[in-house]
Amino acid sequence: MSRGTVEKMSSLPHFIFALLPIYAETKLILLGTGTPNADPKRSGPATAIVVNGSAYVVDLGPGVVRRATAAGISSDKLKVAFLTHLHSDHTAGLPDFYLTPAVLDRHAPLQLIGPKGTKAMAKHIEAAYREDVSIRVKLFEQGDPKAYRIDVTEARPGIVFKDANVTVTAIPVPHAGWKHSFAYLFQTPDKRIVVSGDTTYHEPLARSCNGCDFLVHEVYSEAGLEKRTPQWQRYHRNAHTSGPDVGRLATIAQPKLLVLTHFLLWTASEAQLESEVRQTWKGPLAMGKDLDVF
Repeated sequence: MSRGTVEKMSSLPHFIFALLPIYAETKLILLGTGTPNADPKRSGPATAIVVNGSAYVVDLGPGVVRRATAAGISSDKLKVAFLTHLHSDHTAGLPDFYLTPAVLDRHAPLQLIGPKGTKAMAKHIEAAYREDVSIRVKLFEQGDPKAYRIDVTEARPGIVFKDANVTVTAIPVPHAGWKHSFAYLFQTPDKRIVVSGDTTYHEPLARSCNGCDFLVHEVYSEAGLEKRTPQWQRYHRNAHTSGPDVGRLATIAQPKLLVLTHFLLWTASEAQLESEVRQTWKGPLAMGKDLDVF
């Protein structure tokens, strides 16, 4: 694991480019590991899978574009995004992800894949910024109208996206009252990555990993939750996954590396949370931080 920027590909002879998908190097970058809690050290949920210089971003929490820039992902690469569900902490960065790269370097529509309701959300965002976009495209900036478009695919279980770098599969997961909530499996030429989104303990998610390279999973501390009100305890146990349960899931899934994100700690420490996971998982573990690169 390292932290810092994504390395740029070196210049290669033309014939080599045909072979790049075979030899592609996949990087997993945690852009945001936070929750609705306004922790300045943890931006809103966002995870990037970078393959062959192309970025695929899962969830668009607050701060996502600036975190992507800090990770070395230029704005013109912010073209494809996946929403696990439509909670505000996972979508509040959508206007930023839509507009800021369009103002800067992107010359293509934003491809947005998400659960049912994503089309309506995108339509309302486009409507909210219609005057801004009109001025940027028609007056002095002469912006690219293609960049100010959101092309939405509403996901169903199964393959939801495929190109030369990745095949992405949507996996239904249970999360509070959402009727449609997904984890995503990314199969690249050299890596198999599962990003859980928000979910309770869910064994089908473990089976989708099945020895995957990275299992990126949300987590809460049982010790911290004990200090919350009964109402919040009930909610979180029906919406999220405790440290011991994440460990149990990983024991079934057997990832090469379990990467924890979306930390719900409250009064608990990260060390306490790690010890909770270690009760049930003895394998490789990373306590994720913003801008970690794997």
